[in-house]
Amino acid sequence: MSFKRNVWLAAVLSCALSAPAAAQLNPSRNITLVVPIGAGGGVDAVGRLVAEKLQERLKINVVVENRTGAGGTVGTDSVAKAAPDGHTLLLIESSAAISKWLNKGVPFDVTADFAPIARVATSPLMLFAHPSVAAKDAKDMIALAKSSQLTVAIPGVGTPHHLANVLFNSAAKIDITVVPYRGTGPGLADVLAGRVPLMWATPVALIPHVESGKVNALAVASLKRASSLPQAATIAESALPGFEVEIWFGVAAPAKTPPAIVAQLSKEIEAIMALPDVKERTAKFGLDIAYAGSEPFRKLIADDYARFGKAVQAAGIKAE
Repeated sequence: MSFKRNVWLAAVLSCALSAPAAAQLNPSRNITLVVPIGAGGGVDAVGRLVAEKLQERLKINVVVENRTGAGGTVGTDSVAKAAPDGHTLLLIESSAAISKWLNKGVPFDVTADFAPIARVATSPLMLFAHPSVAAKDAKDMIALAKSSQLTVAIPGVGTPHHLANVLFNSAAKIDITVVPYRGTGPGLADVLAGRVPLMWATPVALIPHVESGKVNALAVASLKRASSLPQAATIAESALPGFEVEIWFGVAAPAKTPPAIVAQLSKEIEAIMALPDVKERTAKFGLDIAYAGSEPFRKLIADDYARFGKAVQAAGIKAE
């Protein structure tokens, strides 16, 4: 072998030995999945389901920790400030793209402080009505709103439900007035009693009332019909092409988490969301499987942050 050949091989070997190994998760350490709201309910259930399946696939202990406070800000910010090593993750939802527009004191930037890993599921937002409302879909509702003053119940100021109404008003050039409640239950009680004619809600809590005829499902804000209430046409198909607002849930890590770890977790979550039992269990929470990889999820977060910000500012929404 020639001298030049030996020198070349030595250089290649030296580079190979000195090159840093791709970042990896440490199997001897726990992964903590932070859920920024209290235990119980669909959001927490999705987090626990993802954690359970990740633990099975990675052979690493995955712990769910509910870190509550300030409408999800405490838990979300704790992940933004965590070590970017893949061992602290966040169950992030669409309200995180709204919070800073409502309160400038929110310490994290949802578009800069996280490495999105994957969207896992969505929940359709639907417009429901008391049976006395003479409308069968969004087109009828828009016509009715142009001829009379209507009110709609929402489960809190600045919620995705509130933003859905703002965007619906803007797109349809109508003015349905929101009536904020502290949660779905109190608003639903007033809708059932006929004191408020309309309500923005996710389907899961209202399905029994739709089936009993006490409430009508008028329209879906997603681009596709809700699997649980397929009789309700989408706003896009009946009145406003392209209209879409939905609640999404996903997993994110702190910014600067190594791309190799992000890619590994995204790939595992993609496989998890394709499992038949995961689809079945997710449906029980009123959610639809909607996997999206790291970059599409990053774009979704950025897009929603921008359009929700415009809606908050246009409507002059202030945090309670």
